[in-house]
Amino acid sequence: MRIHSTFTKALAVSAVALMSLTACGGSDSGSASSGSGGGDDLGLVQAGTLTVCSDIPYKPFEYEEGGKYTGFDMDLVGAIADSMGLKLQVKDVGFDGLQSGVVLASGQCDMGASAMTITPDREKKLSFTEGYYDSEQSLLVPAGSDIKSIEDLAGKTVGVQQGTTGEKYTRENVPSDTKVQSYPSDAELFPALQSKGVDAVLQDLPVNLEHTQGGKFEIVAKYKTDEKYGFAVKKEGTEALLKELDAKLAELKDNGKYQEIYDKYFSTK
Repeated sequence: MRIHSTFTKALAVSAVALMSLTACGGSDSGSASSGSGGGDDLGLVQAGTLTVCSDIPYKPFEYEEGGKYTGFDMDLVGAIADSMGLKLQVKDVGFDGLQSGVVLASGQCDMGASAMTITPDREKKLSFTEGYYDSEQSLLVPAGSDIKSIEDLAGKTVGVQQGTTGEKYTRENVPSDTKVQSYPSDAELFPALQSKGVDAVLQDLPVNLEHTQGGKFEIVAKYKTDEKYGFAVKKEGTEALLKELDAKLAELKDNGKYQEIYDKYFSTK
């Protein structure tokens, strides 16, 4: 539900030592598939490589572990790159610059993969693949809190990630005397809850679920918003790339690879 960090982070990304790590799914392969010809016909920013921008961390969708980027989004784009016969490079950028289209328009990457909700406003600046994940919002509080619903946030402070659909939903639905405090990413948002800087956090359900491990925090409410995540590309000149991405997503669903990755991160078994 992110609308998935600061704008300055996105603008400064070219000046920062960007971590380019290979995601899971065999994306080391540099051999060109017959369908993509190594991506030369897709207008890639670097021939033979699918360059992906993401706001990291946002567990379980994208995070670093063991010196590599992993998570649902990262494994999925790794599998896509592999099926296209391309190497995968991941760049960590600010979410604001990504969802605004600045990062993609400036040619820093070919696509954005950052738990990004498809919205009408974003579609004015970006083109999206078919939705690859259905999500909903949730309210996270310390275990034993007297906050049980969004109405209980009256007079309280709730934390959100700036630029996300979670922030939009919160501002539209909390009581008028609720203070809404926005943070660049979950890396700052959850610590604010831990340190009691905010009384609750409202954001994507899968991300909040990660914070319930250990029993110190609990989800007290969920909100259906009919949100779908999509991979983003710049608005103009990416028709061939977008068609290829959609084709590979469909292929991964048909051959069972998508379900395998999904079960790795979201299975309740």
